[in-house]
Amino acid sequence: MKKVSNGFIYTFGALGGLLFGYDIASVSGAILFIQKQLNLGPWQQGWVVSSVLIGAIIGALATSKFLDTYGRRRLLIWASVIFFIGAITSGFAPDFWVLLFTRVILGIGVGITSALIPAYLHELAPKRMHGAVATMFQLMVMIGILLAYILNYSFAHMYTGWRWMLGFAALPAAILFFGSLFLPESPRFLAKVGRVDDARNVLMGTNKGDVKAVDKALKEIQENAKMPTGGWKELFGKGVRPALITGLGVALFQQVIGSNSVIFYAPTIFTKVGWGVIAALLAHIGIGTINVLVTVLAMFMMDKVDRKKMLEFGAAGMGLSLLVMYTILKFDNGSKAAAIVSAIALTVYIAFYATTWAPVTWVFIGEVFPLNIRGLGTSLCAAMNWLADMVVSLTFPMMLSAWGLDNAFLFYAVICGIAIIVVHKEFIETRGKSLEEIELDLHKASGTLDASKVAGR
Repeated sequence: MKKVSNGFIYTFGALGGLLFGYDIASVSGAILFIQKQLNLGPWQQGWVVSSVLIGAIIGALATSKFLDTYGRRRLLIWASVIFFIGAITSGFAPDFWVLLFTRVILGIGVGITSALIPAYLHELAPKRMHGAVATMFQLMVMIGILLAYILNYSFAHMYTGWRWMLGFAALPAAILFFGSLFLPESPRFLAKVGRVDDARNVLMGTNKGDVKAVDKALKEIQENAKMPTGGWKELFGKGVRPALITGLGVALFQQVIGSNSVIFYAPTIFTKVGWGVIAALLAHIGIGTINVLVTVLAMFMMDKVDRKKMLEFGAAGMGLSLLVMYTILKFDNGSKAAAIVSAIALTVYIAFYATTWAPVTWVFIGEVFPLNIRGLGTSLCAAMNWLADMVVSLTFPMMLSAWGLDNAFLFYAVICGIAIIVVHKEFIETRGKSLEEIELDLHKASGTLDASKVAGR
């Protein structure tokens, strides 16, 4: 295979994140028009928004089997094909049931990329760049979300605009397909299947010819590759428990702090505080732009600040923003000032999220598990993330109806406080460590007998 630059590898390796972001966000604007043209009730609207998450759970759980059997690159190619099919068919959906089915297909592609890409980027990147390269996935997610917001606004004046909003994802899916044909396989997967020379060649490229760094990395990879592939018993065993708590915990809290409720329902929220539909979609674009900018900031921070500190800082900022929104809406709901302050606070909330919880979650999930169960671990955490996302997305409209927007924000503020405590007490720190060093630390901490094997002693 012809060698390509590291920039090409990391960009196209993360491009699935753009599709991921676009597909979860495009429906937020499209649903305003779908509900009228297809005559959808509240529950049907909820299922159209959340159906992609059902597929995401299926795709994430299925990834573990295919990831360790067929490799990272081939699975990325498959995901691009699934994306393409799901996007085209959802754009032409004639009724609710067809739309629901095609959105599930699209979600399978989302689930595969969410479980695959963080691990793939970690396995390709040198240790010094783990956080920054893995954060490229989240940057692509945010660019995809911004692109969805822009196109939602652009197509809002067309009667069939929602079909273009959903179907446009076929274009980046096609680009991902052709780009993936030139990507290298993960050196860790290559070593695991006995293709050591190929693994060395990939490492030489990603480490820019640093022979010493390549020899050290390859030795560690080969030692870990000797370990038999683990299953559910190993994943839930004592030696991996701190990693499992960290991975599942960060995947769960990323959703239950309310982040994707804002992404999915931001136009709805804006209209509830007094904005018109077009104004709400324009405000959405502003939020999306800020998301992209602060995610770039997160890329520079990721390898300089501890992961746990970033999560604690993010949860504190998000919680305070939610309390501001709660206070304004509780005592001044309906006024123009309330609408403006709520929009600002909502933007600040999302900025804190995009700088911390959004990227750190996928960095943690991609690096915290040992090689022999990495596919299974990342798949389970990604599935947990999407399951929590689906529950939050389905219950948020009912929460708005039963509690009101102000009390919903107060509830999420309390969850942010709980998240700070759990992160501080239960999560492990991984910044500045290679994947093999993280694994060795897990074995040492648990006192398991495999530590010497992992260390290659």
